[in-house]
Amino acid sequence: MYLPRLRERHESRLSQQKTLAALSERYGPRYRWYLLLSLMVGTMASIMSSTIVNVAIPGMSHDFGLGQERAQWVSSGFMVAMTVSMLTTPWLLARYGYRRTFAGTMVLLLAGGLVGGLANNFSLLLAARVGQGLAAGVTQPIPAIIILRGFDQREQGRATGIFGMGVVLAPAIGPSIGGVLVDLFGWRSIFFMVIPFCLLSLWLAWRYVPVSAPGGGAAQRSSKLDWRGLLLGTTGTLCLLNGLVELHGGNAAAAVLLAGAAMAFVAFVMWQRRLLARGGEPLMHLALFGYRTFMMGSLVAFIYGTALFGSTYLLPVYMQLALGLSPSYVGTILMPAGFVLAISIAVVGRLADRLPAHLLVSTGLALLAASFALMFTIGLGTTIWLLVAWATLGRIGLGFILPSLNLGSMRGLEHALIAHGASTINFLRMLGGAAGVSLCGIVLEWRIAAHGDSLTNPVTSVARLAAFNESFWLLAALCGLAMIAAWRMREVPAPVPEGPE
Repeated sequence: MYLPRLRERHESRLSQQKTLAALSERYGPRYRWYLLLSLMVGTMASIMSSTIVNVAIPGMSHDFGLGQERAQWVSSGFMVAMTVSMLTTPWLLARYGYRRTFAGTMVLLLAGGLVGGLANNFSLLLAARVGQGLAAGVTQPIPAIIILRGFDQREQGRATGIFGMGVVLAPAIGPSIGGVLVDLFGWRSIFFMVIPFCLLSLWLAWRYVPVSAPGGGAAQRSSKLDWRGLLLGTTGTLCLLNGLVELHGGNAAAAVLLAGAAMAFVAFVMWQRRLLARGGEPLMHLALFGYRTFMMGSLVAFIYGTALFGSTYLLPVYMQLALGLSPSYVGTILMPAGFVLAISIAVVGRLADRLPAHLLVSTGLALLAASFALMFTIGLGTTIWLLVAWATLGRIGLGFILPSLNLGSMRGLEHALIAHGASTINFLRMLGGAAGVSLCGIVLEWRIAAHGDSLTNPVTSVARLAAFNESFWLLAALCGLAMIAAWRMREVPAPVPEGPE
């Protein structure tokens, strides 16, 4: 009896020394930037693990004798796990606090890197990727929560810009470094690449990440996870993604899966309402959608995710199969645009502290739409610099959107809803992104067939360029649709009461 009480008092004393307020007092005014750095390193590791593995898929396929469909699950399994686990972040933070939750994700990400790099069969490799996806999903909403709670409103845009600048460098540089590692050491080296980032992030988390839960209080182990909501959300997500894949192949099972996704999401919403009415803690707090700025921001996030991830799939395919460029050349072309994106985010982050979020997001969507629409100016004999210019224009547009969207959507929320808001808006963005990849694939195949061509044809043509251009116009139209919702993110001033006559 005595030892447990002594241990409990010791942990309580340690927790008091590691709260956000205590750490701020200990490290001074610069503490919040140390905290931001800790989160940045961990988020870079999670994003790198999601993007860099694509260059290793051919090597894995050869070693394990995989077909294209099974090999694709290395990426798809990661994306499904990441999308669904985002909804659990508020519960994990409330139950275990910032430090244990964040450090736990880094340990899981590190273990996934070790197991994936040493795996001797595909099932173990896939399990490692799913584990890494779960860790990445839980991690991604945490920085937005910390920025909105730990930084003054006048510094939130600057903090988001600096954080975003560091994070986007991971997908910009990662695939290029990954290609070199694969050439020198084989595909297994890709998995080991995240380990140094995870170790550094764990050390930083031990020093700077508070143990408290959102709101500043101690973590409450009594809180229960909404398992029924998680099961319904997972079922809906799996049915949606697999249904879109089947639709891409023209299979009849697509209708059944998409109908299952619709029923699962309707059941999910009904259960969340019922649980909230009974005083429970739902997985997705539907009260969020009572705030117009958040509801419009969520709509923008879903559509923007569709266009962003769709273009991430479409642009490299376009360069290789329509313009006849080599994969290494494609990476070289896209790298400068990645650096421009990092700089744009840092600059726009400062503007986000002074200018309305709806104006910045709308500007970014307009630039992104223009970059897609202008792709029709590129032909088989066009100079490559025009392609670089349009790709860079799109990345500048992303630089306007990324720091502004989360801040503009969540600044008006009650403090108790910020954690739920961050996880929900990230979930919707990723769900839109997963749908966008399949949507672009379906539209591209449809338009190529309509022009009398096929992607199996090794020789490109003007007809193939026209099919790609029409797919890019679809993305431009989606961005235009998102601009309507973005403009409605503007805050409506409260009416001024009339004085006595």
